[in-house]
Formats: sequence, structure tokens, C-alpha cells
Amino acid sequence: MSETPSNKETVPSTDGTPPAADAKPVENAKPVAEAKPAGDAKPAADATAAPKAAPKPAAKPKVEKKPLIDNQDGTITDPNSGLMWKQTDAWLDMHKFYTWQEQPEYGEKVNKEKFAGYSDWRIPNKADCMTLVEKGRKETVMDKNGTPFPFDPIFTEGCVSNTWISECTEEEVIRFDFKIGSDFKYPPSELWASIRLVRDVAPKKEEVPAEESKKEQPQPEESKPEEPAPAA
Repeated sequence: MSETPSNKETVPSTDGTPPAADAKPVENAKPVAEAKPAGDAKPAADATAAPKAAPKPAAKPKVEKKPLIDNQDGTITDPNSGLMWKQTDAWLDMHKFYTWQEQPEYGEKVNKEKFAGYSDWRIPNKADCMTLVEKGRKETVMDKNGTPFPFDPIFTEGCVSNTWISECTEEEVIRFDFKIGSDFKYPPSELWASIRLVRDVAPKKEEVPAEESKKEQPQPEESKPEEPAPAA
């Protein structure tokens, strides 16, 4: 009578004892992973501190521009730039345009007449013109054609929105357009423009009152000569 094989699978012992001779290997048995010594463990990566963000510079406070001043004599003073402008331009005064070569005629006429008491009027440079440009301005002035453009209404309406500037040369003439706040360069051709004169406002010296100027400064006391000692 033959022996019936056992359906039980024999698992090898873990203490090193060999299994029985008739024991069958376990199918699909996963090998036991050997534990790695502690020395082989990789050290954890050093956590580096994130760099601190540089502090943002404090926003500069917005400086509000002071309004232009109407001097009631045909001149406008800008307290922000220290410039004085003629309230009207060459077109309003003369009803004509000027080429770059002709522009000295207008300035010389105004200075000869000592307009508003001054004889140092000049054509502006680009930096001077930029002081009158204000982006986003809602107030406008009507030009000679009835077209509004962003310009302080303290100036007289019916003017022209451009002017010759002092950066002009014989090879390249330049005029500034207040409508768009920029200058344009042209070849030396028969080109016309208006002129808006300006002058520098000199700082006033503090006047010393007459009574103060008459006060005499204290004089140092004169030293008296020593008297000769009496004869013995």
C-alpha cells in the first residue's frame, strides 16, 4: 500500500536546522531581506535654510506739484521749477509762425520792450518744456484751431501747442509738442513753429532794513600809553 503524499508544505526553519528529507520547497516564497548594518545607512541630507528675501525699499512719498501762479501781468510763475513763462505765445502775439532762423526776431522784440519788466526772455529747452507736461491731465486748453490739448488752462487759449527749443542746430531743427509731451527732429527745411518764451526766476536776496544797516559796529577800545614811572 503506497503512502499518500502530504499536501502540507514545509517551511524551512529559521534556526539553521535542515528541513526533513521529504519536505518540499515553498513555492512563491519571497526571500527574507537581510538587514543592513547601521553603518551603511546614508546620512540624511542637511537641510539648508532658505535665504531671506531682501527687504523692499520703502516707496518714496509722492510729492504733489504746487499750482502755477498767475502774476496778473501776462506772466506765469512755476514754483516747482523756478521758471517764469510768458502767458501767451508768438502766435497769439504776432499771428504768425517762425522758422528756426527767424525765431530770434520775436525774442529780441519782447526783450527790447522789457515785457513785464524783464529783458532776459529766451526760448525754452526740452527740460523746461517737460515741466509743463503732466500725464493724465484732464484740464485742457483750446488751440488756435479749437482743438483741446492737455495743458494748464492758466495759459491763454487760442495758442499753438508747439514751440522751438534751444537744442536746434543748423543740421537739425527741433520743436517740442505739448500735445504729446515730446520733441520732434526735422532736417533743416522751411519748417514753422510757434514760440513760447521763458525766463529763469533769480532768487531774491534778503533785504537788510535801513535802520539795521546804519547801526555802527562796536569799535575795540584803544589802549592808552603807559605813564612813565617817576624818577627816583
